Amino acid sequence: MTADRVSLVIPGRNCQRTLRSCLAAVVPMLERTRLDEIVFVDDGSTDDTARIAAEFPVRCLAGSGAGRGAARNLGWRAARHPLIWFVDSDCVAEPDALSALLPHLDDPRVGCVGGSYGNMEEDSLLACLIHEEIVQRHLAMPPRVNFLATFNVIYRKSVLEEVSGFNERFLRGQDAELAWRVLEAGYELAFDIRSKVRHFHPIAWRSYLRTQRHQGYWRVFLHSAHRGHAAGDSYSSLLDHLQPPVALLGLVSLPLAFFSPTWWVPAVLMLVLWAAQLPLAWRLVRRTRRPRYFAFTLMSFLRAFWRAVGMGQGVLAALRERLRGRAETRRAVE
Repeated sequence: MTADRVSLVIPGRNCQRTLRSCLAAVVPMLERTRLDEIVFVDDGSTDDTARIAAEFPVRCLAGSGAGRGAARNLGWRAARHPLIWFVDSDCVAEPDALSALLPHLDDPRVGCVGGSYGNMEEDSLLACLIHEEIVQRHLAMPPRVNFLATFNVIYRKSVLEEVSGFNERFLRGQDAELAWRVLEAGYELAFDIRSKVRHFHPIAWRSYLRTQRHQGYWRVFLHSAHRGHAAGDSYSSLLDHLQPPVALLGLVSLPLAFFSPTWWVPAVLMLVLWAAQLPLAWRLVRRTRRPRYFAFTLMSFLRAFWRAVGMGQGVLAALRERLRGRAETRRAVE
């Protein structure tokens, strides 16, 4: 183990469309940066992912198909060096992505440091809406943050060992959950927008909204396990976090639209939810000088409903878990 060297861990499952671009971008860094090894964890792929990975000078590990958290844990624990750079298999690192992050780790108080996104799908309106929203949020983030995602982040291996890595229970939101535990352990989280990996953002509405439903589902368990974060973080605000509950109220209140005294309740909730999209949409249009980004209001409005559906499913699942746990406790006592 060399103190200043970096191991790159890339988890992937059925990622044949993007993996070749991902690996082709980072392999040259083995010769000109502190990157010393690349570990690819194939998390149970059924396509040509393993064959593509074998074309490159990377260590290939076979995951169990238990999700990205489990795959990342397998990768960093097998890594040889004390700095672990995580990049997703649908991301293409820019040449200076790693070098922009490393100086932050000269401060021993920093447990991890993350970067930002570029866009690999510039011909897709949906991808551009997703991308410009992320960039807008990243522009507002300070150098020290309380949330980091894992598409482009370096963790100290010693910190991962101290907090036992990713919680494999969370199939979504495991990046936030890990970051919060690292904060609780007394470390700082750094952010540098100059470090970018270009992302293959979603281009199909159906798959994007399905992902948002999954996000809503796992957010229920995430905030149940870590109370005190629902009011927002360095990336998202209280207004963002309130939108799915408002959408859920709107869905639940729809029957009231058929009764004359209460027809206005779902209408007001829908209007409030749509109005909540306007501030960020306006910032996108003002920064990009492209009116088409007013379409963000539609994307974010629909997203809130799909997250709301996921939240509803998550609440029901959490209640079932709690009731099952109580029943098991009673049986054990008896």
